[in-house]
Amino acid sequence: MIKRKLGSSDLNASILGLGCMGMSEWYGPTNDEESISTIFEALDNGLNFFDTADVYGNGHNEILVGKALKKRRDEAIIATKFGFLPNEAGISGRPEYAKAACEASLKRLNIDCIDLYYLHRIDPQVPVEESVGAMSDLINEGKIKYIGLSEASAESIKRAYKIHPITALQTEYSIWVRDIECDILQTCRERNVAVVPYSPLGRGFLTGKVKDTNQFDQNDFRKKVPLFEDENFRANLKIVEVLEQIAADKKCTPGQLALSWLFAQGDDVFPIPGTKRRKYLLENIQSAELKLTERELSRIDLLAKQIKGKRKSESGMKLVDG
Repeated sequence: MIKRKLGSSDLNASILGLGCMGMSEWYGPTNDEESISTIFEALDNGLNFFDTADVYGNGHNEILVGKALKKRRDEAIIATKFGFLPNEAGISGRPEYAKAACEASLKRLNIDCIDLYYLHRIDPQVPVEESVGAMSDLINEGKIKYIGLSEASAESIKRAYKIHPITALQTEYSIWVRDIECDILQTCRERNVAVVPYSPLGRGFLTGKVKDTNQFDQNDFRKKVPLFEDENFRANLKIVEVLEQIAADKKCTPGQLALSWLFAQGDDVFPIPGTKRRKYLLENIQSAELKLTERELSRIDLLAKQIKGKRKSESGMKLVDG
């Protein structure tokens, strides 16, 4: 597994990370034993960048990740987040909340220091300078090593950076979600801020394995995502069919094609596809070996312009900064 410096930090991260959220909620039934085995499999294959958050499973995910990495802590880069209140009952970027949330995450993860600590969402009621200032205090106290932002606008990144260097921006980015390609990506590159795409496989859609939304568990949140709704879903399915054709010609899976496309966007891009199963993890890892031609990249870019539907529900978009 190729490893690179994450932004301007000293963290030597695998170019592919592992999103752990689905091990605790949102994507149907969970299995802690298989999830822990998946984390071990990741380490055994050179993947060392693990992503969690205090709100995933209301703390369950941090406990799970901490349990899995306890005996192999020195092999792992642990990233977690704060900002959502328990049960997603709003957001808070207040300095006192940042510090209390950090203490709680350290306890659940059972570690002394968090490698990368994200502000999960920008709190519109709290200047980002105050939130990042508190996170800077946590660095000085030895409780976190580096600061990240999630779903932040270019303006917020600039303001935050004046208080303390930002190591990474986590945001949704994939073949079918390209919002970052405006001023946000440029702002990150001007400041050597790594880009960490979540949902790089389009919440599973770009793998070609989602042919009917009726296959989702009744609690699967994708049922409320506009990209998956009726007309949008049918239109987007036609686009995935073309991706499947390109993947067949390339002798890879559509999911591997989607990850390879992200790797081609720059050495500062570290996608974190989520999975709770070893077989899908191994499939994702193989994508790091693929190289797309200019023709293939151009063909994919043309397809992306035909995507129908927003990436989040109306309530979800309200929490996206800017």
